[in-house]
Amino acid sequence: MGLLDRLSRLLRANLNAFVSEVEDPVKILDQSVADMQEDLVKLRQAVAMAITSQKRLENQANQAKEQVENWFSRAELALKKGEEDLAREALSRKKTFQDTFESLTRQFQTQNGQVEKLKKSLLLLERKIAEARTKKDMLKARAQAAKAQQQIQSAVGDLGSNSAMAAFERMEDKVEALEASGQAALELAGEDLESKFAALEGVDDIEEELEELRSQLKSGVEAIALPPSDLSINEVKTVEIKEVEIELEEMKKSIDND
Repeated sequence: MGLLDRLSRLLRANLNAFVSEVEDPVKILDQSVADMQEDLVKLRQAVAMAITSQKRLENQANQAKEQVENWFSRAELALKKGEEDLAREALSRKKTFQDTFESLTRQFQTQNGQVEKLKKSLLLLERKIAEARTKKDMLKARAQAAKAQQQIQSAVGDLGSNSAMAAFERMEDKVEALEASGQAALELAGEDLESKFAALEGVDDIEEELEELRSQLKSGVEAIALPPSDLSINEVKTVEIKEVEIELEEMKKSIDND
């Protein structure tokens, strides 16, 4: 017995979960209003039948009342004519219709109370249906908006894992890298060009300075050769020229190394 209860509970739980999952709020709202509309139709039919029964009881009660009055008049007439037996019979008929009238009156009052309750229930149901229709439109709009928002969020979430979007972003990064590389190459080319011109300008400066040194050295040689000395002129010139050449070679090497 315990196993059957567990299986039954499991089946009901799975069934409820399935129903909850497949429920569409928009469709359920429409169906709920449609069901209430069917209930309203049935209630109107019940009210109509109750009113019909009420009217029938009222007519029967009125007819019984007329018979009561009619047989009372006959009893009076028979008594005036001295027909006591006939008057007694008329009063007996009058009592029968009187009982019928009283019974129909009680039934009519009971039916009248039921009709009033049914009318109130009908008005209440009509008001609830009107409110439900208004709420249904609002709830449907909210449900559709929530569903659209959910779809948007799902689409946005899928963008991160979408291969096409990932490829697009990857190519964008690659283009930016190529642009940066080109810019760097352009800057390096500009710096190289500047360095070349600077080197050329530096060569001119060195040549000018070299010429200036040559002139100074030449003047210095002549100045040194003028004063009297124990060395001959040729020996002085030879010594100065060698020193100049040695210094000149060192300068050339220094320039080449730079």
